[in-house]
Amino acid sequence: MLSQLKIFRFDFQDKKLAAKAFDIRRKVFVEEQGVDPVLEYDKEEPSHHYLMLLGEKAIGAARWRETPEGIKLERFAVLKEYRNRGLGKIILKEVLSDVIPTGKKIYLHSQQMAMPFYERNGFVKKGEEFVEAGMKHYYMEFRG
Repeated sequence: MLSQLKIFRFDFQDKKLAAKAFDIRRKVFVEEQGVDPVLEYDKEEPSHHYLMLLGEKAIGAARWRETPEGIKLERFAVLKEYRNRGLGKIILKEVLSDVIPTGKKIYLHSQQMAMPFYERNGFVKKGEEFVEAGMKHYYMEFRG
């Protein structure tokens, strides 16, 4: 299976890849989790996007962007039928390989249910729980 796995980096101007990533995010965040599409599709242009394909099928997406605080990882999504196979870790490691060399703080807002995944991959929780897009989240920083 992994021999057919590809990850593409792209910017928002690549409408073909953006449409595939947005479709994944729509399925995961808007349909499964009930996130308002207005909140889901924001800050696309300044972001660096990733699309994971298994063969020709788009199965995962992610992005990062620079903020005044550092590098914020966002919108990590793997289609439901492909979860729990280590694919999230693969796309996370790909993103981290691009942002660690910046030397900037790397952080994210993790949904409560995703915290164990991020903790296993070098992130630590900072601060108190907060609500974002109607769901419980925690601020987490990458410690490696």
